[in-house]
Amino acid sequence: MKEPQSRRTLTTVGAAIAAAFGLLFAVFGFAPGNAQAAGTGIHVNNGRILEANGSQFVMRGVNHAYTWYPTQTTAIADIAAKGANTVRVVLSSGDRWTRTSSAQITTLINQCKAAKVICVLEVHDATGYGEDGAATTLDRAAQYWVDNKSALEGQEPYVVVNIANEPWGNSGYTAWTAATKSAIGKLRGAGLHHALMVDGPNWGQDWSNTMRDNAASVFQSDPDRNTIFSIHMYSVYDTAAEVQSYLGAYVNAGLPIVVGEFGANHSDGNPDEDAIMATAQSFQVGYIGWSWSGNGGGVEYLDLVNGFDKNSLTAWGQRFFNGANGIAATARPATIYDRPSQSPSPSQSPLPSKAPNGYPYCASSSSDPDGDGWGWENSASCVVHGGAADH
Repeated sequence: MKEPQSRRTLTTVGAAIAAAFGLLFAVFGFAPGNAQAAGTGIHVNNGRILEANGSQFVMRGVNHAYTWYPTQTTAIADIAAKGANTVRVVLSSGDRWTRTSSAQITTLINQCKAAKVICVLEVHDATGYGEDGAATTLDRAAQYWVDNKSALEGQEPYVVVNIANEPWGNSGYTAWTAATKSAIGKLRGAGLHHALMVDGPNWGQDWSNTMRDNAASVFQSDPDRNTIFSIHMYSVYDTAAEVQSYLGAYVNAGLPIVVGEFGANHSDGNPDEDAIMATAQSFQVGYIGWSWSGNGGGVEYLDLVNGFDKNSLTAWGQRFFNGANGIAATARPATIYDRPSQSPSPSQSPLPSKAPNGYPYCASSSSDPDGDGWGWENSASCVVHGGAADH
């Protein structure tokens, strides 16, 4: 399994910068993201990910390393059977591993649709560019999607295009902003109007806060205003304060954020998976665990199941699927699979005004800093949608 080889240990200086920068978001902040995406599929509105019918969609998913295990043809269905509503699928542009063909993309999308999960498709060949000499450029990854436009057209309600996995290492990462804007422009210019997802630099962990500090301008550069930001949380995020600070910065700015990868342990440090899952649930942002199966090189503990067997959960898998704020407790399927023809009026809210217990829903999950499901807005208690108090 080649993915774990990309998990480089941060330098001591880098780790120190990460800790320091985690305290600064409130000072520097963001310019609020502007509103609503065009298109008829998955789209962004005021920092939330919505389906075409206006229902909020909170990703609760699993990463699957398809490009290294293409014979594991039941993996997507097996992940769905554990309750996930999203599968992030590793593909290759052919620059580093065997190229995933248009026909394979179509097959994978069809498997996602049959399993009733949303497909997040990502190109892995750019992982660690600037530090890993084998990695390709973000522009090359963007070209892959243009080349495979025919397989993606018409799939906007079912597919998110994650342009490139971890497209910078810890060297040269200041180029991330311009390169990301260019990649988004290339896809839009080619007529691709899917929701796009972009990973941060620094092996996805953005300890430099390059993505955080430039997210608003990147979002505004997308003519569709339909870009989702993805942070990968490993060793940099080993305390609840760091997790809450990073995710909270996007939520407060009205910008869409997803935890695109995280684990319960890692060779360069121990991430706080409990805080990651609790904070994501409190803020109602998505998370996607790494990974279904097939990890090697000393990080086999990142497998959620043993040997691709859905009935053989690892300790990490048990925690992820069945623990507090896990998949079983928090995942909700995409409504397109049960109400595909529903089309609410523009004034219809994706949420009712009150929770079943009679209290109003909070306008923002950031009003619940302690994660207990209760918030405080307009001088009154409110309930976080999907939280512990939503009953």
